[in-house]
Amino acid sequence: MAGSTPFWKRRSRQPELTNGPAEGVARQDAAAPGESGAAEAVGASVERGRTASLAAAVGRGAKMGGRGARAGLTAVAERIIANAPRIPVRDLATLREQFPGLGPEQLADKLVAGAANGTSTVGAGVGAAAMLPVPPAMPAELATEIVGVAAVEFKLIAELHEVYGLRAPGTTRQRAMAYLAAWTEERGIDVTSPTTLNAALGGHLRRELRQQVLKRTFRNLPNLAPFMIGATVGAVMNRRDTKKLAEKVRKDLRTKQVPWDALPDAGRTGLPPAQEHPGAG
Repeated sequence: MAGSTPFWKRRSRQPELTNGPAEGVARQDAAAPGESGAAEAVGASVERGRTASLAAAVGRGAKMGGRGARAGLTAVAERIIANAPRIPVRDLATLREQFPGLGPEQLADKLVAGAANGTSTVGAGVGAAAMLPVPPAMPAELATEIVGVAAVEFKLIAELHEVYGLRAPGTTRQRAMAYLAAWTEERGIDVTSPTTLNAALGGHLRRELRQQVLKRTFRNLPNLAPFMIGATVGAVMNRRDTKKLAEKVRKDLRTKQVPWDALPDAGRTGLPPAQEHPGAG
């Protein structure tokens, strides 16, 4: 066609397809800084993600540890509650038959001495078992000691209430919960106050009991010292703590004490006469 340019002389309309390798290399070099910045941004993002994941894992571990500790305290508390009604408690008549001729204070002294020996034996036994402590077994050893000591001291508190003429009213379970509340609060119960007895049967008791178990756990940690040191420490500490608890409860009960002669079963035959304690009166 006249006036048209031959096809071999036409200028290419896609210069990027006919450029030489040098221009491609230059373009790649020009794009390199941007790509490097993007890579650094991606790397920083990955690092932040790893840090966040690690922090989240630590947080989950702490929460799980907290839940585990609370579950452990709850398990020990529930075990103590389940055991309380099954612990045999001697009534006043039985105690007077077994310890003839003793007055209230003398009889209470006998009960405290026996309970102190009992908790001392529990502490020594657990300390001996932990002669070479194994970390996974320590929580079980502490729980065993707390439950054992609680049983001995619960029995002591219940029988002290008998000695001072202040038996808790209600069924066996209701009395057990009332005496258990006295153990957690380290004081005698007020048998004339319905509020006190009702609190012992509700959720308040479980909360107080968990706090008492936690306190006993920290206090009993030295009992796990190796090489029989824990056995000695456990025996001494438990004896001391039981005597301190008994003194607190007895001091509280003395203020509300009911004389034996005024009790409903005071006329029961076969009981020897009580002697007055030298310091009583």
